[in-house]
Amino acid sequence: MAPKELSVGEVARRSGVAVSTLHFYEAEGLIRSERTAAGHRRYGRDVLRRIAIIRIAQSVGLSLAEIAAAFATLPKGRTPSARDWTLLSQDWRDSLTARINQLTQLRDNLDGCIGCGCLSLETCPLWNDGDRLAKRGPGPQRMLDACALPANLKP
Repeated sequence: MAPKELSVGEVARRSGVAVSTLHFYEAEGLIRSERTAAGHRRYGRDVLRRIAIIRIAQSVGLSLAEIAAAFATLPKGRTPSARDWTLLSQDWRDSLTARINQLTQLRDNLDGCIGCGCLSLETCPLWNDGDRLAKRGPGPQRMLDACALPANLKP
């Protein structure tokens, strides 16, 4: 029978993250531990699923703040269920779709100007006569428009 609680070393080994990363995740409120009488951290087995979710979410570009907000909706002290994961992932779907669209547009537009090597002011979609796009804000405004960034991802 597997132990109910895991040591920090066991969690690090099983999850594939460094002990320092576990401490960081705990400090950020993404995972939690209990302390033994001797002051050693002990983690519930549910922490392994939470760390797996963190790693997957980070790998697709979600920020720790987005992950923390999603985790705030999960039950405390138990392993997230398939239903929990379905609800959590639905919340991320729109954000991921917007990012996929942005990256696709960026990929498709990069070779039109930068890829040709000319950077011609006559044909470059980034050309900005008289700096007129400055009124719209910082950054590459035409590329931001072309990439259809949602408002929450714009600078």
